[in-house]
Order: sequence, then C-alpha cells, then structure tokens
Amino acid sequence: MKSIPAMHRVLADDRVAPYDVLLGRNAVKRAAEEALGRARASGAADYDAIVDELTDRLETMRQETLRVVINGTGIILNTNLGRAPLATDALHAVEAIATGYTNLEYDLSRGERGSRYARLAGVLNAVTGAQDSLVVNNCAAAVLLVLDTFAKGREVIVARNQLVEIGGGFRIPDVLARSGATLIEVGTTNRTYVEDFERALSPRTALLLRTHPSNYRIEGFTRDVSARELVELGRRTGVPVVEDLGSGALVDLAEFGIAPEPTVQEAVAAGIGLVTFSGDKLLGGPQAGVVAGKAHLIAPLKNNPLLRALRVGKMTLAALDSTLQCYRSGTFRERLPVVRMLAATIAELRHRGGAYLAALPNARLTESDAYVGGGSLAAERIASIAVAFESGNPDRLAARLREATLPIVGRVERGRLLLDLRTILPADDGAAIATLVGVMSPA
Repeated sequence: MKSIPAMHRVLADDRVAPYDVLLGRNAVKRAAEEALGRARASGAADYDAIVDELTDRLETMRQETLRVVINGTGIILNTNLGRAPLATDALHAVEAIATGYTNLEYDLSRGERGSRYARLAGVLNAVTGAQDSLVVNNCAAAVLLVLDTFAKGREVIVARNQLVEIGGGFRIPDVLARSGATLIEVGTTNRTYVEDFERALSPRTALLLRTHPSNYRIEGFTRDVSARELVELGRRTGVPVVEDLGSGALVDLAEFGIAPEPTVQEAVAAGIGLVTFSGDKLLGGPQAGVVAGKAHLIAPLKNNPLLRALRVGKMTLAALDSTLQCYRSGTFRERLPVVRMLAATIAELRHRGGAYLAALPNARLTESDAYVGGGSLAAERIASIAVAFESGNPDRLAARLREATLPIVGRVERGRLLLDLRTILPADDGAAIATLVGVMSPA
C-alpha cells in the first residue's frame, strides 16, 4: 500500500493538472480518488498506469461536457448541434443582462412589480403584425399552452395529413392527448377540403388547428385547406383558428433561392387567431417558443397557471429581443448568422476554401448540397462548396476530428470526408484549419 502514490503527487502531474481548468478541481480530485481506490483494491501500484487510467477518465469527462464545435455537416439548423448560432449582438445582450440585476419583473416608472411577458411584446408585435404575443421556453410548450388553455376536455379538428411526428419522437396526437384535448381527424392522407372541417364541427369544438408538415412532403394528387379558408370558417362559426408554423420564418426565403416557407407575418395577416413558432430555427435566435396573434386570445394564455412552468429567463429574453431588433431595424441580413449562411454565394464559399487548400495539401474543393434543417425545409437543397478529403479512411478521420480539442463535425459521403463551408462560420476558418493541420500532421 505504501507504493500507491500520494494524491497531491497525482494532482500535480503535468498530464493531470490541465484538467483543473477544463473540469474543475473538485471533479478532478474525485476522479483521482476513484483511480487510486481501484489501484489499492487491485494491488496495482504502477504510477504511470494509474495516471494513464486517470487521464483517460478525465478526457472522457471532458468529451461529455457541453462544448463548442465546428459544424461542417452542411445542415444549417442542425438540431444535434444546437440549431441557430446567436448573433454577436445577442451574445453581448445576454452578457450585459446576466452579469447584474435587471428590471425583469419590475416596473421602473411605477416602482412596483411588472410583467416579464410584456418585455418583448412591443418588438414582437411590430415585427409580426400581431395584436399581442407571448414567449415560452420552446415551440412545443407554446402549442401545449394553447391547447391546455382552450381545448382541455374539448375537441380540436386537424387535417389527417398534418398529424406529424417531429424530432425526438413527439407526435401531434400525443401532444393533444397530454393537453386533455380530443383529436378529431378530417380529410384523407393526400386531400382535405374545408367542408371536411365544417362537417366535423360540434358544440365541443374548441379549435381548428393547422400544423407545419415539418420534415416530410406529400406530392402529386393533393389538396390542402388554406389558412384563409380555415379563417373564414372560424369567423362564421366562432371557433378560433391556431397555426403551428414551427420554423418561425420572418422573411421570404425566395430571396435566397429557397422554396418559399410561410412567414409569421403572412399567417397573422391571413387572420389566424394564434400562431406558434420557434425562436431558434429560421428566426435565428435562442431556443424559445412564441405565440402571436389576437389580443383576446393571448390574454387567457397569460392567466393560465401552466405558464409559470413554461416561462423563460432573463438571458433568453435578452437574446430574443436583440435578435428581433435586427428584423425591426432591417439589419438581419448582415447581423444574423443563419441569414448570412443562407445568403452566402458560391463565389464567397470558394474564396474561403482557398485558405484550406493552402494549408492542407490533401484537401480539395467540391460542389456540395447543404440543407436548412431543423425540421423546417429538410428536403430543400442549397448549392454549396465543401472541403473534401479523399485519401485514407474517411470514417476514422471524421472520428479524429470529433475527438479534437475543438471538435469538427463533418459528413462522410461517397468515400470522402466533406466539411461544408456554408455551415462553418467564417470567423471559425482559422481555428478549423489549425485543428485540421494538427489532426493530419504526423505524430
């Protein structure tokens, strides 16, 4: 037992000490205690073996923490990689708000308690054209709050072709069931008419619901009920219409050469009573869910006790406000990373690729297909340029890049590792090249 090294010697070892900064002293010390305990139990007292085992464990712990990665997948709104990167302005807004006290729920003019939900209403209403709005922690929460408020114990009519399953296995019918609402399906898989909705109306009908098709499409012999048709039916019958847009597009994507996506403004202008959408998809902000629409329908949402469980904190509010101000001022094309990725030209991507070729002799530039992702326009391709590595084992190279100090996530396609430049932030080119050089240099 005397040959088991002392704790202070292990912690001071040059192979172990750097992890204090990465993981914290207490976490490193606990891992060291466990390693030394196993050495005592097994009678294995070799110092280097103990330190090697400990550093392997510490490296695994480092890999498990939430870390910055470089997205070379070509999927702009990559859910697994955190969806939309925040604008620099939004990050600065979060920093300013997070490092001190704020007027989160305090009315400075009256010197008394105020409402956190009123903070964003002005800019949201200005940008979307809605009468009023509300922010919760994600879009699924927004839908749940609407259903819980208006449809518990009542019926919600939905077209059969819109009963989608979104990421993580969440299904619209399940969300309805959890809210206490009864689902009434109408139409067929490929064709639905407004008369189908009208025939399904009953005294128990609470809402007419439209949902975004998310990541699938039905083509060919199809027919859908338009927002205006459903709004007119709702107006005649007194039943509110709700639309879950999901993606939160606030601009016409056609200007980027992408298939049009319904915008929030269009849904509001069509007369939809309540529109729900995400903050971290095409809107380009933090994870959040927004409900925008008619004031008399927003008011009951604010009085629902469930809202407290779904509310957002000051940092989310700060980031979302800063993002929305970009739309309000018309500067979103320059300031929002998601929009810049969508707008980047092939010429710009090729020019950036030159720096990779200069530093990496085995790299080549190739045409690529990027995607919006995020369940918004999953099948919509965007022409792009990727850095390609064709020699060696592409799967092994991809794994080594994921294991780097600054991980790079790419995709293997037709025997090549591709790093799509559309989703690598221009500011990260230098760090990406340095990582690639380090990984590919001989040991």
